Amino acid sequence: MPAPIRLRELIRTIRTARTQAEEREMIQKECAAIRSSFREEDNTYRCRNVAKLLYMHMLGYPAHFGQLECLKLIASQKFTDKRIGYLGAMLLLDERQDVHLLMTNCIKNDLNHSTQFVQGLALCTLGCMGSSEMCRDLAGEVEKLLKTSNSYLRKKAALCAVHVIRKVPELMEMFLPATKNLLNEKNHGVLHTSVVLLTEMCERSPDMLAHFRKLVPQLVRILKNLIMSGYSPEHDVSGISDPFLQVRILRLLRILGRNDDDSSEAMNDILAQVATNTETSKNVGNAILYETVLTIMDIKSESGLRVLAINILGRFLLNNDKNIRYVALTSLLKTVQTDHNAVQRHRSTIVDCLKDLDVSIKRRAMELSFALVNGNNIRGMMKELLYFLDSCEPEFKADCASGVFLAAEKYAPSKRWHIDTIMRVLTTAGSYVRDDAVPNLIQLITNSVEMHAYTVQRLYKAILGDYSQQPLVQVAAWCIGEYGDLLVSGQCEEEEPIQVSRLELIPWNRIKKVVSIYGSSIDVELQQRAVEYNALFKKYDHMRSALLERMPVMEKVTTNGPSEIVQTNGETEPAPLETKPPPSGPQPTSQANDLLDLLGGNDITPVIPTAPTSKPASAGGELLDLLGDITLTGAPAAAPTPASVPQITQPPFLLDGLSSQPLFNDIAPGIPSITAYSKNGLKIEFTFERSNTNPSVTVITIQASNSTELDMTDFVFQAAVPKTFQLQLLSPSSSVVPAFNTGTITQVIKVLNPQKQQLRMRIKLTYNHKGSAMQDLAEVNNFPPQSWQ
Repeated sequence: MPAPIRLRELIRTIRTARTQAEEREMIQKECAAIRSSFREEDNTYRCRNVAKLLYMHMLGYPAHFGQLECLKLIASQKFTDKRIGYLGAMLLLDERQDVHLLMTNCIKNDLNHSTQFVQGLALCTLGCMGSSEMCRDLAGEVEKLLKTSNSYLRKKAALCAVHVIRKVPELMEMFLPATKNLLNEKNHGVLHTSVVLLTEMCERSPDMLAHFRKLVPQLVRILKNLIMSGYSPEHDVSGISDPFLQVRILRLLRILGRNDDDSSEAMNDILAQVATNTETSKNVGNAILYETVLTIMDIKSESGLRVLAINILGRFLLNNDKNIRYVALTSLLKTVQTDHNAVQRHRSTIVDCLKDLDVSIKRRAMELSFALVNGNNIRGMMKELLYFLDSCEPEFKADCASGVFLAAEKYAPSKRWHIDTIMRVLTTAGSYVRDDAVPNLIQLITNSVEMHAYTVQRLYKAILGDYSQQPLVQVAAWCIGEYGDLLVSGQCEEEEPIQVSRLELIPWNRIKKVVSIYGSSIDVELQQRAVEYNALFKKYDHMRSALLERMPVMEKVTTNGPSEIVQTNGETEPAPLETKPPPSGPQPTSQANDLLDLLGGNDITPVIPTAPTSKPASAGGELLDLLGDITLTGAPAAAPTPASVPQITQPPFLLDGLSSQPLFNDIAPGIPSITAYSKNGLKIEFTFERSNTNPSVTVITIQASNSTELDMTDFVFQAAVPKTFQLQLLSPSSSVVPAFNTGTITQVIKVLNPQKQQLRMRIKLTYNHKGSAMQDLAEVNNFPPQSWQ
């Protein structure tokens, strides 16, 4: 056969292809020739053919048929063959066991070769593609080479050891003796790879981290020599001595100093030297400074050093490189909560970044600006952020509007300023605000009695010429409907109030006609409202005047408890004390609503407790009276309700009549029990009793037991059944399920089944176990026929 073309000629030929099809034809022709050569066991040109195959692989064409040829080249005695063979093995070999077995023997032989370059090829290949089995078999040879005096082999062995540790972490201790003298090496290549190895070991093992903390002084000394040494052409990059090694040492110091006072103290001085002596005119110096900043902020450093680090990030914000500005904003955003005052000094530079053309920088600047807002700078920061809201791209408006709402609610200097700010947002970006913006603003306006005239005038003026912002129109319509008399009277705190001569008085019959039109609307919301108003006009017309009175002041529920501390941006203030006691018991009504959402389906009705639970009077409990066909609740708390807490009685439940009788009076046994749930050591059993006084009522007693070694605390059982049933949960005997089946929790369920249908139930279980919050859902369909027939 004629000699195959050389790799250089193949590359030149492929580059002459004008189309993809032409290139593909050339590749296929050459692959056919290479296959023929492989079949004929042509040893002379095997190396050349594999090299061409690797080039085709780089172009994206299949080259898997050359895997075994790579092994043959590795077994060759020629260095040029081994080099191409090992390169092909790193690129082409997969995880097949037989190939790896052959590879293991070849690599083991070459690791003990007399030539260091052959040993280096074997180390590179093992460190690149060695499987866990290969690493276990060859870790001993790698450890021996790590102790050799040859710097060329030591640096490659250190990198190979990193790969072995990642694949088989339990082999880490094997390399511990070899690491003792690694940092004493003068060769920078060995030092670099040694620091990488130590970093990997510290990140994977707390014991190794504690062991290597004694190396902090030695690492500090190496770093000091690097920054204080003169010009070294071998390691100089843009006037800085070996910046790659400096960055690696800084990363290792960050790991060693984290949560350790002594190690942090030992490295404070050298970090300050690096931060002050590193040249910032070149990107190399900026990379070192960035790693220095990260190290300072991550260890227990001195306050002055942290201020120095934040000032470096502030200088980064003035850099022309967009990447440097972006990492500076990201780093400041991470540190703003712990070093708020230091970051505040760069507030003007951060606000200027809002005008940047790069959208990534603009977003980070917006997030950081909101993090800097507090009671002292609220007016100035809101002015800048509202200007940004007016001019920013649509993808920023929703987040910016939400941030303005939260900041204004938290730090508003006055109610008038608060109302003006939110109205400004609704006017400029009303279509992008959160869904709760309208009710929140209405509540704010309602509570600000002295601002009613001013607000209704502003809203009337805002919607005179622009109806495009739906939230603004909603708020304006509500306020004009409530406070229209103040708009007519012209009472306003503004210097130039808007005088409205009259409001159109719509005849009552016209209102009825308009409302009745929507009684058959395909929009369910409109139809529901129309039907309700029609009922109000007819059946409840005598209540109309009372129902249409001006809305009372709305009470806002505060989530912070009396002893809670509210952490603000740079300010710490105690939360205002609650005037009303919080609801008792761990099961508010909202959890029953959550159960509905989780269980899904429109035919599910959750249960209600027999004992009333306390809740604020403004929680809207009266709604249940109007919607009597819907019953919402969760299981009641086991603890008694304090007598001092005001109570609101729930609507009467069909089974309440049974609660006044002893639970098991006149009940006939004989229904077999079932296991409703058994998972993770928690077992729920149902036992059944039938009431003789009411055959449609079944009393189910649940028993929860725990076979694990630790107690299950805060145990809550919830259930839901189809709407054809009525379900009621009584209080549980406890909220703790004892370990080792030493006790049980019992709870009683009463089920009303007037239609004698087959019972189905979905249950939700929540509890704390081994320090973790657990939650699970299950469906119970194996009720015995005697329980429902």
